[in-house]
Amino acid sequence: MKLQRCNEIALKVCTGLLLAVALVLTFTVSDYYIFNRIKEYGVIFSICQWMKKAGLLLIPLAVFYNKKCCSDIAKYVLPLFVIVSCFTFGNFFDATSITENSTGADLCFAQINEFITKAANMALFFISNALYLLICAGLFLRDGWKVGAKSFIFLPLAIIACMPLNIFENFFDAEDFRGTFWWFRNFTVWHLLALLTLVGFTVGAYYFLKRQDLKRQHEYLVAGAIVLLIQYHSKDSVLLGDGYNVYTYVFSAVPLFICNIGVYVASLSVILRKRPLYAISFFVHAVGALTVFIYFGKDEMSNYGIIASYSILFFCLTHCLLFALCVLPSALGHYKFRVKDCIIPLIYYCIVIILATVASAVVSSFLEGYTYNGYTLSFENGDFNLPNYAFTQVNPLPIEVPMIPLRIWKWDMNVLYVILVYVAYVCLFWAWTGVYYAFLAIRKKVLAKIHGGAVTEELQTAAAEAAIADVSDGTPDGDTSDNACGDNTCDVADEDK
Repeated sequence: MKLQRCNEIALKVCTGLLLAVALVLTFTVSDYYIFNRIKEYGVIFSICQWMKKAGLLLIPLAVFYNKKCCSDIAKYVLPLFVIVSCFTFGNFFDATSITENSTGADLCFAQINEFITKAANMALFFISNALYLLICAGLFLRDGWKVGAKSFIFLPLAIIACMPLNIFENFFDAEDFRGTFWWFRNFTVWHLLALLTLVGFTVGAYYFLKRQDLKRQHEYLVAGAIVLLIQYHSKDSVLLGDGYNVYTYVFSAVPLFICNIGVYVASLSVILRKRPLYAISFFVHAVGALTVFIYFGKDEMSNYGIIASYSILFFCLTHCLLFALCVLPSALGHYKFRVKDCIIPLIYYCIVIILATVASAVVSSFLEGYTYNGYTLSFENGDFNLPNYAFTQVNPLPIEVPMIPLRIWKWDMNVLYVILVYVAYVCLFWAWTGVYYAFLAIRKKVLAKIHGGAVTEELQTAAAEAAIADVSDGTPDGDTSDNACGDNTCDVADEDK
């Protein structure tokens, strides 16, 4: 019993360390740079790295949620790919965005972006491999050698969920399609397709999850949150190597865009099940994810490429997951939004806007005048795009706002514009909330008509097939059990234990 307890603690510690190391490694050029250059870095090694990304989904579910299917896949599949990667890395650690033609601004940004040295990259790579193997050994010790054949049904799903989204760029050069029908722009067929994808993904996820019990719903939502975090952090490495959208510097990975910080808030909301996090996700970040699908900003602010480019695939997948994680807990009855819940989100968004304004000015001031190898960066020369965190620097709408300057370091920020951004988004938040309450009112009338009389709150929740949870401490009201999974869910799927 003591050995099992020690093993359980060791598993959680090693998993935490693995996730931390994996996060740091995303800030190396090589981490995702290789996936659209498979011929250069080798098919076998690229597949091994892809499988290790899938391991970042499987291992947390196996360790923290005792998912037997994930444990089976991890302990029998991952070790092979981890070991092979130790001997097939080739020139992986020499990956750099610098080419023989790099000069001026390219060298400046390489100096800024490639701050993790080759030695550190190598050390972290082999440390992560050792942690993978230790965790797999711990899973053998915890769960034994017996394996369920059905477990491996989920392996293809894990591989697809953690697919490097730049892998398709092995087959085309997006620049060859610039200005053609295939290029993504506002109000084109591809824009409509993106919006329909958001709707279809969310509705499909809802109808799939509503058929599951509360415990499984939570596990699927957590899995979605992990996938979102994995795919979101792929952008770190892509920024350093190839650039994402119009950005090419590591400061663009700072999570002060509304949707970027929403990735963390929405993910933590379904993992921790805390009312303030649910409220912020539902009231603030659902709107943020939705509005950018409706209008992607002025064309000069976006460079998404063609539909199969990394930028547009990354945007659509992460924002679909973000929107779903923001609204599904409420739709499924894990959380019920109340008007008074808006107080914390409004304060939170005000703080975000202030931080975004200051950070935008500081990063702009740092980049303006940064010198390396005799070249000095300048915004006026077009060397970099303004960070524009939370849209606090560049107006996405074709409307001019009078300038009321506030000097921060070397940069002037428009105070009036920043205030209007806050006010505009708050109006959108309330509009979204109004739509939510209008939907509830219409549903109540429809159900009343169907059932021939007044509909009680219990009847509404039964029709929604979810227990409306008044979440305050991460569990439904009145539930004091450790797992808070309800009378009919705690004994689900013994094979998952």
